[in-house]
Amino acid sequence: MNTTRFALRSSLAAAAALGLAGLGAGAASAHVHVNPDSTAAGSSSVLSFDFAHGCGTSPTTEIAITLPDQLDDATPTAHPGWTVEKVTEKLDEPKKAEGGATVTERVSQIVYTAKEPVADGVRDVLQLQVKLPDAAGETLAFPVLQTCEEGWTDWAQVAEEGQDAHSLESPAPTMTLTAAQADGHGHAAAQPAAQEAGATSEAVEASPASSTTSDGGAGVAGWVGL
Repeated sequence: MNTTRFALRSSLAAAAALGLAGLGAGAASAHVHVNPDSTAAGSSSVLSFDFAHGCGTSPTTEIAITLPDQLDDATPTAHPGWTVEKVTEKLDEPKKAEGGATVTERVSQIVYTAKEPVADGVRDVLQLQVKLPDAAGETLAFPVLQTCEEGWTDWAQVAEEGQDAHSLESPAPTMTLTAAQADGHGHAAAQPAAQEAGATSEAVEASPASSTTSDGGAGVAGWVGL
């Protein structure tokens, strides 16, 4: 893992615990959000992290998103206003990936660095694609370290069981894994829709035949009338 960045986060966490974090007034009401905040377990999902504030009024220069331990990798979406870096760390013990390969390290952070500082009050969105674990009902936290020209905010607090998340001063963005679709790929509802589409198609195909019959009848009647 990038030990310098890890040491920085540890120092920031300690400072926050002592009330020394470089937050401006009103920081408690500003947050970094992740969307969607719930999605199917075991699915591949694009997560959007949005913010519209600096550190107090200081412009944002860097957003570092820490992946939960349940994830081994993430694919960042390119953003024209930011450069992006993957930070990796060695696993304490190797583990097997889905395909059977041995995994010895994981991506622990995705770090976006702004090419130009993002002013306070300007909204921006950064995206990651991830393969979510098959663990319905579990909540995943994505701590975000927001660095600004002056100061920083470590959005890393996670509500304990029974605690109101809205009471946290700097909550980490979180999402809840929901039950997978019936077929595991979100296709459970496709069949009725397809059947309905088929019925509509049959009705449309039947219309020209009815029209032809009607036209034919009118033609015969006209001919007989002559």
